[in-house]
Amino acid sequence: MLSTETLAANTEFAVRAWRCRPSDPGCSPIERPIQARLVLVRAGRFRRRGLDGWTDLDQTVGYLGTPGEEEQFAHPRGGDVCTSVQFSSPAWAQLVGEPQFFRSSTFYVDARSELAHRRMLAAGPADVDYRLAEEVLRLLAAALDGQAYRRIVTRDAPGPFDRRLVERARAAIHDGHPAARGLFPLAGLIGASPYRLSRAFPRQLGVSLTKYRNRFRVSRALDALERDDSSLADIAASLGFADQAHFTRVVREHLGCTPTAVRPALRGRPTD
Repeated sequence: MLSTETLAANTEFAVRAWRCRPSDPGCSPIERPIQARLVLVRAGRFRRRGLDGWTDLDQTVGYLGTPGEEEQFAHPRGGDVCTSVQFSSPAWAQLVGEPQFFRSSTFYVDARSELAHRRMLAAGPADVDYRLAEEVLRLLAAALDGQAYRRIVTRDAPGPFDRRLVERARAAIHDGHPAARGLFPLAGLIGASPYRLSRAFPRQLGVSLTKYRNRFRVSRALDALERDDSSLADIAASLGFADQAHFTRVVREHLGCTPTAVRPALRGRPTD
C-alpha cells in the first residue's frame, strides 16, 4: 500500500514523499503516469520495470520517468520511502526540450547528488518558486547528465548573453513583473533556460538568483520598516514571503538581526 504527501508545489513542479507500507509483495498494476518525474530513494530498496526492464532502486540509483511511460513496481519488503519531483508538461519541455529521449531511465546517484537531494528537502516549501526551484534544478541536472540524447546545457561558458540575461532578470525583479514570482516564469519571460539563468547570476554577480532576489526584497522590507507601522506579517505578505517566519529568517540571513530589532534602529530609537 502506497501513501503520498505533498511537501511543496507550484505550477511548474511538485515535490512529494512516497511511502510503501508492507502489504502485498507482488507486482503493482501497470501504470502510465502523465507527468514527467524524477524519483530518488530515501530509504529501503524496491524494483521498478521501465525503459530498462526490471531494475533495483535504492539510495544509489534513482530514475527519470517520461510522460506516458509504462511502469510497474515491486516492494517485497515494504517500508520504502522515496522523493518524487513531478514536472508540468511546459516545465519539462522548457528544461529538457521536445522530444525527450533517454539512454536509460535509471541513473547513478553519487554522494553529491544525495546531498543535493537532502538540500532540496531541507529547503522546504517556504520559498518554492526560487530557493527550492534552484535546488530542484541542481538535482535534475545531475540526473540528466549523461542520460539525455538531447542534452541540456549545464556547463556552458559565461559570455555577453549571460550579462544580458542577468540585466533583464534584475529589471523584472526590480519592476515587480508578475513573472518574477518564480524562477521558471522569469526564465520564460526573458527567453532563457532556467538552468542558464540560474547559473548566470553567480557568474555575473557572485550570488545565486535566490539570494539576489531576497537581497532586493530585504531592501524593500527596510523601506517598509522605516516608513510605516505595518505588522511584520503584513510586510511579509506584501513582499511575497511564505509567512512571517520565512521573512524573519531571510532578514536575519542578510542583516544579522531580525526585523523587530531593525525597525527601532531605522527610526533612530535605541534598542534594548
